[in-house]
Amino acid sequence: MGRENATFPAMTEAARQRSPSAVGLGALAHRNFRLFFFGQGVSLVGTWMQSVALGWLVLDLTNSPFAVGLNSALRALGVLVFTLYAGIVADRVDKRRLIILTQALQMVEALALAVLVWTGVVAVWQVMLLALFVGVVNAFDIPTRQSFIVDLAGKEDLMNAIALNSSMFNAARVVGPAIAGALIGLVGVGMCFFLNGVSYIAVILGLMAIRLPPFQPRPSAISAWSGFREVLVFLRSDRRVETLVVLTAILSVFGFPFLVMMPVFARDVLHVNAAGYGALTAAVGAGAMLGALAIAVNSQRIVRRGRLMTLGGTAFGLCVLAFTLSRSFAVSLVLLALAGCAMIVNNALTNTLLQTLVPDGLRGRVMGFYSFVFVGLSPLGAFQAGAFAERFGAPVAIGMGAAVCAVAVVVAAWRVPQLRET
Repeated sequence: MGRENATFPAMTEAARQRSPSAVGLGALAHRNFRLFFFGQGVSLVGTWMQSVALGWLVLDLTNSPFAVGLNSALRALGVLVFTLYAGIVADRVDKRRLIILTQALQMVEALALAVLVWTGVVAVWQVMLLALFVGVVNAFDIPTRQSFIVDLAGKEDLMNAIALNSSMFNAARVVGPAIAGALIGLVGVGMCFFLNGVSYIAVILGLMAIRLPPFQPRPSAISAWSGFREVLVFLRSDRRVETLVVLTAILSVFGFPFLVMMPVFARDVLHVNAAGYGALTAAVGAGAMLGALAIAVNSQRIVRRGRLMTLGGTAFGLCVLAFTLSRSFAVSLVLLALAGCAMIVNNALTNTLLQTLVPDGLRGRVMGFYSFVFVGLSPLGAFQAGAFAERFGAPVAIGMGAAVCAVAVVVAAWRVPQLRET
């Protein structure tokens, strides 16, 4: 650990090349971060194209909101089962090599979907099986990528880097669904899966071009279980950290399923086609992108990050609740944009607070735990949303969850005042 800490400042300064275009966006002054950022940006457009195409494909094959929720749940089931162990792995291995492997495997999954659709043999069980596969891959990919950012941008620019990543993620959420909505109508969902597979080439090449010091394995005499218990002790030692994790779990189960049910809202509630579905998803991304860019530009000015995080979480729940009551396509677009902005403010600041408060030696494991509640619990959210939507309708299912989120954040802000002051 000592050797790693000694080389880190030198690596950061060697990778840092400030330019006029990077003023106000400090993380982009790091060459390594730029390579990762732009490579990932191309790949994320493909990822969102596939996300839209998958929802439409499953709904078309089954005509069941429950099946749409189940597919999303299966894609996150691997994260639920394996991500805690994956966080331990991330603290012990060469993160860059592991990310290259996980990105390549996701490429295989996307191309497999394209082949199944184009050959006309695609069936629901195949889509669900591939969802299980990619869920296991994501279990190792997500915490490793989360904890890798600090190696690329340093702690000084960490919040800026997380916000920029969020802005890129949500810019792709605007572009990807818009392209997918057009492609589905013109050439079908298969092209969306194929282009997503090709897009992984960009992030893999970017990762290969990154220059880092030779990887030095971190010796560890403790077992995986002991490493996990060490994380639990840390989480319980700081009430702020514990509250952040609990709130993330609540939003994952009750709040974020509104994205899973979007094809149902598009077709059955707002009565629009695939292009309209893409527009609804893109509206979330547009709002989130603007929110993330605002955080990135003002990252050095935001002092009370905990207070802004709780405001974002409360606003997110209220905006989603309002969306479930809307029957106007135009009004729904506006409400989804506001929900996306509030959601990313909450998510980006939660991520930043956790990574700021965690010791370096626990970062991979803590981010693994964060991924467990953020992504791993989403199968429960998708499952409950799909089941309730099947019985009571999507607006009731998502509206109740949104109300739970808003109340939970308000209660947390009241009971843990030190979080508001962080």
